[in-house]
Amino acid sequence: MVPAHLTWFQIIRLGLVQTALGGIVVMTTSTVNRVMVVELALPAMIPGALVSIHYAMQILRPRWGHGADQGWRITPWIIGGMAVLAAGGSLASVATALIAWDRAAGLTLAILAFVLIGAGGGAAGTSLLALLAKRVEPQRRPAAATIVWLMMIAGFAVTALIAGAFLDPFSMERLVAVSTTISLIALVVAIVAVTGIEGRSVGSGHPEEAAGGQAQPAFRTVLREVWAEPRSRLFTIFIFVSMLAFSGQDLILEPFAGLVFGLTPGATTRLSGVQNAGVLAGMISVALLGTFLRHDGWGSPRLWTILGCIASALALAGLALAGLAGRSWPLHANTFLLGFGNGVYAGAAIGTMMAMAGMGTARREGMRMGVWGASQAIAFGVGGFLGTVAVDVTRLLTGSSLIAYGSVFAVEAVLFLVAAVLAVRIAAMSGETVIGDPPRVQTQVSLAAGGG
Repeated sequence: MVPAHLTWFQIIRLGLVQTALGGIVVMTTSTVNRVMVVELALPAMIPGALVSIHYAMQILRPRWGHGADQGWRITPWIIGGMAVLAAGGSLASVATALIAWDRAAGLTLAILAFVLIGAGGGAAGTSLLALLAKRVEPQRRPAAATIVWLMMIAGFAVTALIAGAFLDPFSMERLVAVSTTISLIALVVAIVAVTGIEGRSVGSGHPEEAAGGQAQPAFRTVLREVWAEPRSRLFTIFIFVSMLAFSGQDLILEPFAGLVFGLTPGATTRLSGVQNAGVLAGMISVALLGTFLRHDGWGSPRLWTILGCIASALALAGLALAGLAGRSWPLHANTFLLGFGNGVYAGAAIGTMMAMAGMGTARREGMRMGVWGASQAIAFGVGGFLGTVAVDVTRLLTGSSLIAYGSVFAVEAVLFLVAAVLAVRIAAMSGETVIGDPPRVQTQVSLAAGGG
C-alpha cells in the first residue's frame, strides 16, 4: 500500500522537529563554544575539535537514508535521534562546567557529549528529510523544504535570544540549567510533533519497485549510482564548499565579539540570535520571491543561490574589516546582513536539493539526502575545526586577535565566491541560464521536480 501524501499541517508539524533540533544545536555550537574560549580561556581549536567530532558522526547519514529507501520505519529513528541529541546537549553544558574544576574529566565528558550530539542529530535530521522527500507531493517539495528549514532557523534564533536573556548574569550553574531545560523542552516538542504522522505503512513508497518482487540493491551499489550522477556529484561539491564557508564563521563569531568588542556571554548569544534572525529573513524572502515571481526570472532559485553566496562573501569581508574599525563598526547590522546572505543562499539551495532528490530513473531520495547531508556535515566539521585552528595559529604568530579573526573571515569570503561559481556550473550542466530559461529547460526542471 502506498502511503498517503503529507498535508501542509503535517509538514509544519515535522518542521517543529527541526525547530527542536536547532534549539539544542545552537547552544552547543555557539554558547558552549564561546564559554570554553573566553571564560575558560581554552584554545579555540578545542571546541573546534569537539564540534568536528559531532559532524564526523554524521558520515553515517547515507546509511540512514538508504535504510529509509529500503522501507525502514522512520518515526522511531527521529524520536530516538532526538532523545540522544537532547542527552548530548545537556551533557555538553555539564562538561563545560566540569572543565573549570577538572579539565581532563571535563574534556572527556565533552567528547562523549559531542558524539551523542552528532549521532542523535544525524539520525533525526536525515530520517526527517527522507520522510519528507518520500511523502511530500513532488510539486510541494521545494516549499516544504523551505518551511522545515525556516522552522529550524527559527529554533536557532528564538533559542539564542531567550537563552541569552536567561544566561546573564552568567554562571556555570545557569549555563547547565538553561541548556538542560532547552534540551528537555525540545525533546517533548519533537515527540509530540512526529507522533502519528507516518502511520502504519512501512513500505518504500515506490510500488513500481515492490511489484516486481526484486531484491533491493546493496548500500554500496546505490551509493556508487548516486555518486555517478554528474549533477548530483557537483551539487555535493557545491554543498561542501558553501557549507565550509558558512561553518568557518559559526564557531568564531561569538569569541570574536567577546574578545574584540568586549561583549558578555549573554550579549554574544543575542548576537548569534541576530545572525539567525537574518538567516530567517533571507529564507523567507527567497520563499516569497519563488512563490510570486517566475522561476525563469527574478524568482529563479539558481539566481538567488548565486546572489546569496555573493552577499555572504561581502558580509564576511565586512567582518574582516570590523576589527580595524573598532567598536564604532555596526557589528549587529553586519551580523544581520551575514545571516541574511546565508539565508538567501540556503533557502534557494534547499529548494533545489528537494527537487533534485527525486531525479533519475531509479529513485533514491533517502540516499541522495544522506549523501548531501554527509557532505554538509563533513564541511561543518572540517570548516569549524580549521577555522578555530587558523585563529589560534595566526594569533600565535602575530599576537593579534584582530588579524587572526580578520584573516579567517576573509578566507571564508573567498570560499563563498567559489561556491557561487559552482552554482553557475550546476545550472549550465543542463543548459540552464540564471535568468530566462528556454521552454525546453523549463520542461526539464518541471520533470526533475516531479522526480521523472
